[in-house]
This record gives sequence, structure tokens and C-alpha cells, in this order.
Amino acid sequence: MGPENETQISEFLLLGLSEDPELQPLIFGLFLSMYLVTVLGNLLIILATISDSHLHTPMYFFLSNLSFVDICFTSNTIPKMLMNIQTQSKAITYAGCITQMQFSILFAGLDIFLLTVMAYDRFVAICHPLHYMVIMNSQRCGLLVLVSWIMSALHSLLQVLMVLQLSFCTDVEIPHFFCELNHLVHLACSDTFVNEVVMYVVAVLLAGGPLAGLLYSYSKIVSSIRAISSAQGRYKAFSTCASHLSVVSLFYFTSLGVYLSSAVTQNSRSTATASVMYSVVTPMLNPFIYSLRNKNLKSALRRLCEREYMKSSVVLRLKMCP
Repeated sequence: MGPENETQISEFLLLGLSEDPELQPLIFGLFLSMYLVTVLGNLLIILATISDSHLHTPMYFFLSNLSFVDICFTSNTIPKMLMNIQTQSKAITYAGCITQMQFSILFAGLDIFLLTVMAYDRFVAICHPLHYMVIMNSQRCGLLVLVSWIMSALHSLLQVLMVLQLSFCTDVEIPHFFCELNHLVHLACSDTFVNEVVMYVVAVLLAGGPLAGLLYSYSKIVSSIRAISSAQGRYKAFSTCASHLSVVSLFYFTSLGVYLSSAVTQNSRSTATASVMYSVVTPMLNPFIYSLRNKNLKSALRRLCEREYMKSSVVLRLKMCP
């Protein structure tokens, strides 16, 4: 497209999942419910991990970080979508769209890195149990989380700087409920070859590397579990990583499904609907997956609720006293 058709745009239009007015109240209620469940569930895991000394271990330290990232991930996209539905406006400013895209990349990358770190933690716990506390000391755990943040921040910064070099025309409609990198690149009028090369090469490196680490960790875990003689021992060892394996499978399969479907179909709206799985549904299900199969976490949540109930009862009685 020629330079005469380029213009300095000030906003984009987020078309959302559907433009049918009759479906908007249903979409609003559904996403509001999922957002509240996501925030409440992940916040409970964070509070339980902080308040219960039994959960001051590397596994729950990483889990609380994952819960924090999931809250941020959904808070970056869903509130804006709900506000647009409520105000019947599809607009998002240029700066707001770039910012939303940057944080989406940041938190998605953090999800990948933290899931990989958690797999490494389970690998050490099962394959090297006698050296677990020495290897996974507090300094190393903090360093692993810090490196995850740095790598994700650098990746998101790189992609933002690449997008800022692009020129956009009068077509500013994004067939998605948030500003996603792939859609923004495809809207550009200027040459996007370099952007697409960088986008896919970095995606392969940052997704393929952690995936290789995950597969290696779980291959060693499976080998160690198979070497355990008693069935009870095998069950106990497998139960410590079953929840994490479920979350990893859910995140990777849904993400892979979205990008494979975008590669084989031209229907952007169906791709946006599929992306709900990894960007909304997975963060919502994570607390349930970890708490339902984890006795320690369920006990910590029960004690947390009991303490809060007792505090509220005491406060209520004091208020009722003359």
C-alpha cells in the first residue's frame, strides 16, 4: 500500500468475540464471572502460601508467583473488554493498545518460564530427593524467578520496539478482544517481513526451549517413578507432579491449538475465540487443578478461611458490645 494511504492513527477498534448485540450481555456476564473466579482463586493461593508456614517451600513459592502472573494476565485484557461492552464502545487508544500488547507478551512469557521452572523443581524433588533443599535453596529459587522476569521483559520490549516501527492505515479494526501481536502486525501498511521473522524465530526459541526442558524433566521423572518398586511409592511420587503436568498440558495444547488454527484458517474471529482458552480459561482453572489434588494446599486454605471467619466474628461481637 502506498504512502499516500498511510495516516497517523490515534486508536484501534477491538471487535471482540461477537458483534451481535443480543450476545453482549451473555459475553459480559460470562467473562465477568470468569475474571472474578480467576482473581479470587489465585489470590487465595497466594494468601495461603504466605500465611501458612507449611507451604514455605520452593514448589509453593513458584506456584504463588504463577498465581500472581495469572491475575495480571487476565487483568490486562478482561477489564478493558468488559468496559467496552458496558459503554458500547470498541475503541482503545494507540498507546493503550501497545501497552496492552506489551503486558500480554510479558505475562504469557512468564507463564511459560514459570511452568518450566516448576517442572525443574519437580525433577529435582523426585530424581534427587536427598539434595533437594540444597539445590533448590532460596537464593536459586529467587534467581530462577528473576531470570524469568528479565527474559520475558526483554522479549516484550523487543516486540514493542518492532511494532513501533510500523505504519498503520485507515483499517484499524482488530478482530480480537485484546491487542494481540499477530493481529497488529497484520494490520500494518508498511513492510512486515522483518517483524514476522523476528516474531516467529523468537516464539520458537522462547517456546521451544522451555518445552524441551519440560520434556526432558518429565522423561527423567517418569524413569525415576518406574524404578520405584512399591505401587504406593509410585503413586505418591506421581501425585506430586500430576497437578503441574495437567496445567502444562492445558496451557501448551490450547496455545498450540490457537496458533495452528491461525495458520490454517483465515477466520480471525474463530482464532480469537480459541485464544480464550489459554488467556482466560487456563488461569481460571489453575487454582482448582492445584488445590483439588493437593492436601497441603487444601488444609492451608481451610485454615486461612477459619482464621478469617474467627477474626470477622470477633470484630462483629466487639461492634455489638455497648
